[in-house]
Amino acid sequence: MLNEEYYDRIEAIQFTMNHDDGNLLNDIEKADIVLVGVSRTSKSPTSIYLANRGFKTSNIPLVNENSLPKKLRENPQITCVVGLNTEPERLVDLRKNRMSSLKETENTKYTSIQNIKKEVIEAKKTFQKYRWPSIDVTRKSVEETAASIIKIHEIYTNNVK
Repeated sequence: MLNEEYYDRIEAIQFTMNHDDGNLLNDIEKADIVLVGVSRTSKSPTSIYLANRGFKTSNIPLVNENSLPKKLRENPQITCVVGLNTEPERLVDLRKNRMSSLKETENTKYTSIQNIKKEVIEAKKTFQKYRWPSIDVTRKSVEETAASIIKIHEIYTNNVK
């Protein structure tokens, strides 16, 4: 049925696709939800799932704190931001699989357990610094993660009013 909800969902999907993987960060305040996390924490699939539920979602890969847009660092509550993290050991497996699928063998830092542990610790520190709720996605499906994010968004929205 082509009603307002349908068109809102289409708009959310277009917004999310345009704001995937750190793109178009200049209008981050237009996002309903911003997902932040290190590489391979299911930011993109979770964003797309949320978009299908009608949420304009932006996702930002967290390389370090400076990889966050200035607008977000200066006003961390500009919109509903949720951090995604996972256990380092699981991340090693995911990243090795990713590298294998890309036939990439050069970037050993990307799959190094010591490096990944540091990344995860730094990500958690960033989430705490900006007082962003975070979700451990290690043993969660995209649907479970999205359900938690929607709850966080409801709380955020109620507190902003």
